[in-house]
Amino acid sequence: MSEDDQERTEQPSEKRLREAREQGNVPRSRELSTAAVFTGGVIAVMSAGGGIGRSARDWFKQALSPPRSLLETPQELLPYFGHQILQLLLTMWPIVLVALATAVVAPMAMGSVQFNTKSLAPKFDRMNPAAGLKRMWGSESVAELVKSVLRLLFVGTAAGLTLWSGTKLLRSLVGMPLEMAMSQGVGLALKMLFATCGALALLAAIDAPYQKWNWKRKLMMSREELKREMKESEGSPEVKGKIRQMQHQMSQRRMMEAVPTADVVVVNPTHYAVALKYENGKAGAPIVVAKGVDETAFRIREVAEQHKVAILSAPPLARALYRESDLGKEIPVRLYAAVAQVLSYVYQLRNWRTAGGRYPAQPAVEVQEFVDGRPNGATDGAGL
Repeated sequence: MSEDDQERTEQPSEKRLREAREQGNVPRSRELSTAAVFTGGVIAVMSAGGGIGRSARDWFKQALSPPRSLLETPQELLPYFGHQILQLLLTMWPIVLVALATAVVAPMAMGSVQFNTKSLAPKFDRMNPAAGLKRMWGSESVAELVKSVLRLLFVGTAAGLTLWSGTKLLRSLVGMPLEMAMSQGVGLALKMLFATCGALALLAAIDAPYQKWNWKRKLMMSREELKREMKESEGSPEVKGKIRQMQHQMSQRRMMEAVPTADVVVVNPTHYAVALKYENGKAGAPIVVAKGVDETAFRIREVAEQHKVAILSAPPLARALYRESDLGKEIPVRLYAAVAQVLSYVYQLRNWRTAGGRYPAQPAVEVQEFVDGRPNGATDGAGL
């Protein structure tokens, strides 16, 4: 075994197994296919033997008594023989059909039914004499030699035991009437066929698990291959960083598009900004539609000014809203009273703009910025 094979200590991944199947590299057991086709043929002969025998008898009668007109028209000989061969094939159609069906069904037990053109492509590496010698003296050749010996041993033992048990019957056939002798002989032949089926099935039961194990063994991976595949599947850190950056930019853009729909923007006044929106009847409490610090806070205020959204300076409330609120979610319960004061001021401000009168006084919003003296749920949702 080469050093490369010794390093392959990891089981093949699902991706590697899938790619192998797509390329036509699937586990195959010739012994399983042989046993299935042979057994299917024997069962077909037993089931349809009578009809096949009658059809074969009629075919022989017709084939051995050609029409005399063929002697006068020799050019009709070739079409006549072609027709006879076709009739013979039609006579054997049950056996052929069962053999084809079992040839397709048998690989399904190995999970190796694949229809693709890649396996039909020429492989020039197989024409390399060095590779051929390696295959001749490799582990695969040893396995094939062992299977050949087992095949001879199993089939020979099954046939020998059947003949040994039927020795008396074979000796007595000479003195039997023709029809009885044929019946007894056919029975003995069927016993031998069934014994052969059992021998081939035993060999297939040994070969099929070995072929599946050997297929996976050849696809085993080294640690480096496994790491490389995981890296390719998950993506490189540079690509993932670029994706996160693009997601952050898209989130920022959506957030800024939501600022004009807000009722008020609570600011620090320079470092924090939180935009709130309240829809009576649709939500139980105001919802945070945008929030940010520093540059993001500046952009929120800028957009709010452009769209004439009310801006209220309440540093403790702004910081508390930023730390404890999630983007797109309702504000915390403990901040209801403070935010209610803010919204009341905003509604009074709107009424003043439309109806005039006395300019509303800005409320002195008092709120405990921290819960138990510590920040509560400090999260930056601006990049969500």
